[in-house]
Amino acid sequence: MRAAIGPFDDAVPAPDCLAAAERGGATTLAACLVPSAGRVDVNGAVRRHLGARQVSFPPMDTAVEATGTEYGRITPLGLADGWPVLVDPVVAHMPCVLVGSGRRRGKLIAPGTLFAQLPGAELIDGPAL
Repeated sequence: MRAAIGPFDDAVPAPDCLAAAERGGATTLAACLVPSAGRVDVNGAVRRHLGARQVSFPPMDTAVEATGTEYGRITPLGLADGWPVLVDPVVAHMPCVLVGSGRRRGKLIAPGTLFAQLPGAELIDGPAL
């Protein structure tokens, strides 16, 4: 099978996650996008970047309500204005990235450069362990 941007076989999964950063009683939700071979360093790089005292993963109902997508299929695409989208530079340089589409049966394949250009996107060093 071929995707519009190239061979489907070349797409590399890049899982994303949500992080809830707390500081001074306020909570900021952020999307994090790292290569599938790693995991998000929420208590290190993400916490420091967001200037938070504590970072955790939001409860399922909070994540679903905030994103409008199914739990387990939350995607960095189409998030509300003001959401930080923290992208590992490795993802931004991948030719093809595979992410969830927001629905259980769907996936999206796009060039890594797309994720670095999303509204709220910030390339940060070290978000993946």
